[in-house]
Amino acid sequence: MREAEARITRGDGVLEHARLAVLPPDHGDVQVDVLACGVCRTDLHVIDGELPPHRSPVVPGHQVVGRVAAVGPSVHRTRVGDLVGIAWLRSTCGACAWCRSGRENLCPDATFTGWDADGGYASIATVPEAFAYALPSDADPLAVAPLLCAGIIGYRALRRANLPAGGRLGLYGFGSSAHLTARLAMAQGATVFAMTRGEANRQLAREIGLDFVGDEREAPPEPPDAAIVFAPAGGLVPVALEATTRGGTVVLAGIHMTDVPAMTYADHLFLERDLRTVTANTRADGDEFLRVALGLGLAPSVTPYAFERADEAVDDLRSGRASGSLVLVRGDAASEAAPPRE
Repeated sequence: MREAEARITRGDGVLEHARLAVLPPDHGDVQVDVLACGVCRTDLHVIDGELPPHRSPVVPGHQVVGRVAAVGPSVHRTRVGDLVGIAWLRSTCGACAWCRSGRENLCPDATFTGWDADGGYASIATVPEAFAYALPSDADPLAVAPLLCAGIIGYRALRRANLPAGGRLGLYGFGSSAHLTARLAMAQGATVFAMTRGEANRQLAREIGLDFVGDEREAPPEPPDAAIVFAPAGGLVPVALEATTRGGTVVLAGIHMTDVPAMTYADHLFLERDLRTVTANTRADGDEFLRVALGLGLAPSVTPYAFERADEAVDDLRSGRASGSLVLVRGDAASEAAPPRE
């Protein structure tokens, strides 16, 4: 039995230090020594109790990159020393109508890393082999970690947005997922507008080279053909719908959102505007996105934090002080992390 250094939460807004006993991996599981773990807004929803606890206490974190340290007896394709990624979707039943039709993200019995089971805010993490992503051995854990949720969810949202070739995409909120989605859409030839609060987010959007950067409720210079709402603010839903062109699509990409206010049919939904949501992702989404992202060299803008500063990273995300992707790092990479605030 090994012991992991970890941060746990009880859904009360607090991260606690803990040392946890870690059993050897079960039959189909792989156990990894964590090198990096992205800090996601979904982690914040778990920590702050905005998502109802599925397990308490729990180790948050579901954008995990690590080296395989041990494998269960039924593991066949993964070897000790392999670099793997662990994402939000952790298991599905494999038998329901959604699983059988390629929509495992809608499985009623799905479980999730960092919510139903311990995640990556720890020195050791365990995952079923079937839900671990094989990564190139020389991949940079710091750069890959945000791809495992922010990237994958943004990719699924972009696909559901039905953006025409060379079309105009509006992004509401410009955090970790949105800035990766913007890079991907621009690589595909799209014109991208960002409407977001926080000067740090707006500055990042300008640095990336977006065609328009404005306040979260500001009208873009032209009606987008599609829009994605990344901010967990229900009040932005009618704003995005009203801004989007006839026949356009608005996608809501968050797992949690404040209440959506009343809308009028004529102003927000008429003229064949579509309103869609994203619920987690399938493993096929992850495989496709990682292949595209690694092939394009899609690189997030990262602020690294040593693992010991996990509570500071979460607070920076909560307050909007940091932009881009926040990543907890261990080992050699920790020496390159941003210095603590005074």
